[in-house]
Amino acid sequence: MTEWLTENLTSILVCLALGGIVFLSIFATVQSRKKGKSPCGGNCACCGMCKACAQKEAKQ
Repeated sequence: MTEWLTENLTSILVCLALGGIVFLSIFATVQSRKKGKSPCGGNCACCGMCKACAQKEAKQ
């Protein structure tokens, strides 16, 4: 078992780091949603989907 761990230690560490980054990203998005902030940043002038957002907000 320890031999397998030493052979794959770098892969394990990279996977743990990536998992941590994904977790923090999801956590930050959830916290932003709870505060009522938009995840896109709100710069609709540069967004290709701005018409879809505007229609969605108008219906609400």
